[in-house]
Amino acid sequence: MQDIINLVIQEATVFAWVDWVVLVTAIIYVFLAARENVWCWFFGIISCSLWAYASFFYYNLYLDAGLQVFYVVISFVGIYQWKFGNAAKGALPITNMKGQEHLFVIIVGTLLSLAFGYFFARYTDAVATYLDAFTTVFSVLTTFLVIQKKLENWLYWIVIDIAYGYLYYSTGALLFAVVMVVYLGIAVQGYFNWKRKLNG
Repeated sequence: MQDIINLVIQEATVFAWVDWVVLVTAIIYVFLAARENVWCWFFGIISCSLWAYASFFYYNLYLDAGLQVFYVVISFVGIYQWKFGNAAKGALPITNMKGQEHLFVIIVGTLLSLAFGYFFARYTDAVATYLDAFTTVFSVLTTFLVIQKKLENWLYWIVIDIAYGYLYYSTGALLFAVVMVVYLGIAVQGYFNWKRKLNG
């Protein structure tokens, strides 16, 4: 354990200001999202723009880099939905997912993960292709659940954050792995915060 802590500290000391901006804004994003604060999307735009650069050029996680670009674009949709998504009352309310919605996410997510994992394993020099594909695909699908303010999005994020933590740790992106541990804790908090609001 001490060796891991030492490696994280060593990596942190060589990070540029860009990496620290990614770290801070990413944590602020999830923290605000867990509190249903629309400002989360603005911090997400900053974080994901810089995270895409790091994933592509530092860690050869091409799908993850593409995911971060997707986050930047979809954040503008998130801002609109959270502010004006409910035609009757303006702001979009928190709701539960239906069984068929879970089924759709799991089946589509699994099939796309296998397809992208195979493609990137066969035709690129990307690393951890199947795990990278899993985290990327399910993150995209779960982001749409966040935009729609589905309570269960946080349950999906818990699984995704655990997988991402291992992915970043295994590729040497130790500080990003630490971010995932923080994300995991906030995702648990986010679930209970949203559930409390949903139940009134």
